[in-house]
Amino acid sequence: MTTKQPDWEAIEAAFRAGSLSIRTIADQHGISDTAIRSRAKKHGWQRDLTEQVRQTTNSKLVRAEVRSDSSHEQVRTDAEIIEEASDAAAAVVLAHRSGLAQWRGIANKLCVALAEMDVTAENHDKFARSLNAGVDAQLKVIKGERQAYNLDTEEGDKTVGDLSALMDELSSEA
Repeated sequence: MTTKQPDWEAIEAAFRAGSLSIRTIADQHGISDTAIRSRAKKHGWQRDLTEQVRQTTNSKLVRAEVRSDSSHEQVRTDAEIIEEASDAAAAVVLAHRSGLAQWRGIANKLCVALAEMDVTAENHDKFARSLNAGVDAQLKVIKGERQAYNLDTEEGDKTVGDLSALMDELSSEA
């Protein structure tokens, strides 16, 4: 039985980019995180590209343009690693944005249905449960959108928290 040799070039690029945890990289390549840590220490790999990857990703998201670089040189530059990692990160965020738009549509449909529902003594408990589910869905969509559109700030988190408290209060009165 032959064991597949790890792709150390890809592992090094992922490690240096800093976008994934070492355990995630290890899982993706079928090796232990200890092996990666040992090799990184031995070869002096630094996880120093994280901020550059994040900035380049943000730049790409603003332009909504994903580029690919097919160069496979033996020695990869920091710029190449940043480019590759930011392409992957931008693709993930764009997919999240698309999914969130679908969930927003579903949450809006529930909101319309609840607004048109006649609440009676017989159905008020079902209405309350549906309202709580709708509020929860809306808050999750808002939080996800804020993250996907890089709106997370201390002040933004406070706004979502205030909105959450207000919606909880409204749903408890239903």
